[in-house]
Amino acid sequence: MKRPVIGITIGYSTQDREIFALRDDYVRAVEKAGGLPVVLAPGAPEDAPPLLDHLEGLLLTGGADVDPRLYGEAPHETVTRVIPERDAMEIALCRLALRRDMPLLAICRGHQVLNVATGGTLIQDLPSQWKGAVNHDPEGERWSPAHQVRILPGTRLREILGQETVEVNSFHHQAVREPGQGAIVSAYGEEDDIVEGIEIPDRRLAVGVQWHPEAFWDKDGRFQPLFEALVKACR
Repeated sequence: MKRPVIGITIGYSTQDREIFALRDDYVRAVEKAGGLPVVLAPGAPEDAPPLLDHLEGLLLTGGADVDPRLYGEAPHETVTRVIPERDAMEIALCRLALRRDMPLLAICRGHQVLNVATGGTLIQDLPSQWKGAVNHDPEGERWSPAHQVRILPGTRLREILGQETVEVNSFHHQAVREPGQGAIVSAYGEEDDIVEGIEIPDRRLAVGVQWHPEAFWDKDGRFQPLFEALVKACR
């Protein structure tokens, strides 16, 4: 059976802006699910159509903060490492993938990109802007549990994972505030009601999660069904 080609976005090294960087977990999770991963470096937004012509699916990955100006706000003092060319490219890829009904999985920053690309907004800094927020960026291993997430019934995320609550890892200080046009919330933080999942119901697959499911691909694989759903939707 032909393996669907999945484009995976990539960011820059935190030490050197002349070096691209991507955790191999994303690639391995796609491979394990039966997809053929292809890495997409930041480039010109007008390159999105020819790039997507060669893909069956898209995976938006984690990384730097999304520029608040893209959703009409001045940057909070904690917003750092904004990368305009990555924002522009990924938003172009995301919007075009949605228009083409190309299966899409969005993770952490990617989840936020999906929301901004559809006209939504973000909380720029959870510790200072969301009363009662738990620590969403604790110390620990990439696969260390951080908090519980409640998945809403009737959502695609609930269908894929088959659970009402899941224990997730967490590495972020921003989150979805207002969902974008056509997007619905699929999951909340159990303790603080932070949006942990969004999706667009009228697409083959357009799901975003705030945590990092790829970190478990070689551990207990608890979130591998997300990658399997992406690959399956591409066939």
